[in-house]
Amino acid sequence: MAELVIQTEKIKENIKSLSDFFEKYNIQWSLVTKVFSGDKEFLKHILTDDVIEKINSVGDSRLTSLRNLRAVNPNMRTIYIKPPAEVYADEVVEYADISLNSSLSTIMALNEAAGKQGKIHQVIIMIELGELREGVNRENLMSFYEKVFDLPNIDVIGLGSNLGCMYGIEPNYDKLLQLSIYKELISSRFNKDLKFISGGSSITLPLINQGTVPKNINHFRIGEAAFFGVSPLKNEQFMNLHTDTFEFRANIIELEKKKIVPEGVLSDANIGHTADFSDTDRHETTVKAILDFGMLDVDDEDLTALDSDIKFVGITSDMMVVDLGSNKTKDGKKKYHVGDEIVFKTNYMAVARLLNSKFIDKRFV
Repeated sequence: MAELVIQTEKIKENIKSLSDFFEKYNIQWSLVTKVFSGDKEFLKHILTDDVIEKINSVGDSRLTSLRNLRAVNPNMRTIYIKPPAEVYADEVVEYADISLNSSLSTIMALNEAAGKQGKIHQVIIMIELGELREGVNRENLMSFYEKVFDLPNIDVIGLGSNLGCMYGIEPNYDKLLQLSIYKELISSRFNKDLKFISGGSSITLPLINQGTVPKNINHFRIGEAAFFGVSPLKNEQFMNLHTDTFEFRANIIELEKKKIVPEGVLSDANIGHTADFSDTDRHETTVKAILDFGMLDVDDEDLTALDSDIKFVGITSDMMVVDLGSNKTKDGKKKYHVGDEIVFKTNYMAVARLLNSKFIDKRFV
């Protein structure tokens, strides 16, 4: 069976390095673990006491994942990192210390749920800054805060924004300065001190090094940099973080020399994704390998073979075909055999899907 190999020590080193980095700039941060979908084995391997000691909270966007966080470490401070559905207010209060919110009726429901459970639930209100995802419209922000500050079981601890996740709106000094100004306006108007201005995610990290983050932006929500070592703005390595934290290994289950161009009438009945081919290749052959995974497990576009000579041919629900060319080494020996593994580098979405597939083994090293 194909397997995802997870380099736990490298991930833990990344998290500790980020904690030291944020501490240097007096910034609190939340570790976002949603790529792992609440996998308990991962949580036990990665979120050890020495790793999370400098993290403000650990967050996810799924209630089942937060429940697993609580099961692994009941004392872990948790954050629900998307506006919750009103119907799940009781569960959100039970499993999350903090939640990000943009709906007044949902906060009212959280207030009621917290009262029933004898808790004070903390919320960060999200503001719309151009990404057109979650966030209260700016012209409504003051009236929104006015209605939530006096709720008895809700502690409004901050203001936040989300940039770069849907339309890729680039975080910059001007956007973050707007967030900073709204914090000052709210504090002045209501005589309330908002503890956190949650100004960014992994995409915003390079701005800290550049000195282009307003000083009162003091909270970040980080996932991709911790687990993949990169800032997604330009998909570049951040600091000296490890980027070789995951690899996907698939088994060769067939290896044959076959034609490049399929024979017969092509129809719309195919269920697979295939590479383009040219009629000039109609009589040419290459060595093709079939691998033991398919599009139910992962999208081929999220994988990159470590061997640059390997080319994508096609993928169906449970098998992938790759082109090995001549399948010869420089000295003429056979390069791959049936039973050998093909190794792929994975991006964020590949890991998220592979971890959700029940047909893929997971190995922690």
